[in-house]
Amino acid sequence: MTQMAKALLVDDRRENLMALEAILQGLPVQSVAVESGEAALKQLLVDDFAVILLDAQMPDMDGFETASHIKRRERTRHVPIIFLTAADRDAQLALRGYAVGAVDYLTKPFDPWVLRAKVSVFVELWVKTRQLAAQSDLVRERDAQWRMLTDAVDEATAMLRTDDPDARDRAVELLEQARWGNTA
Repeated sequence: MTQMAKALLVDDRRENLMALEAILQGLPVQSVAVESGEAALKQLLVDDFAVILLDAQMPDMDGFETASHIKRRERTRHVPIIFLTAADRDAQLALRGYAVGAVDYLTKPFDPWVLRAKVSVFVELWVKTRQLAAQSDLVRERDAQWRMLTDAVDEATAMLRTDDPDARDRAVELLEQARWGNTA
């Protein structure tokens, strides 16, 4: 039925990824852990995520560059990013994180319950967005069916107003086809 929300965990240190997975355990979210910005970008090509927990300080491609790439892609630009960093509370780093599109910037040590609460909010928003999209699709489908039925009724009514003796049978046939969704 509904796909489970996923959280992308990005950190170059395996022990940090394990700690994040432990913090998120029990939430209705599947953790996907990767150890580099490059791996995160590759993962974003194949999966959709409710939230990204991104280490700011990584070798090669740091979190800021990774976030910049994520926000440039149409498919991923709306995925919320929470930066996690061991760096001191340097206001410039936090501003840099927000400038590349982060929704939050947490410095270690952070309260695991606060992180769980933040992730829970984004997971719930992701689920609600999916539900709204499904409902929107259903409404569009029903609207198309309604238009098809209305067109069939209009056409059948026009047929019945003619002097053609076979019009009644054709109108009935048209309405029966429309009723069962068999109109061409």
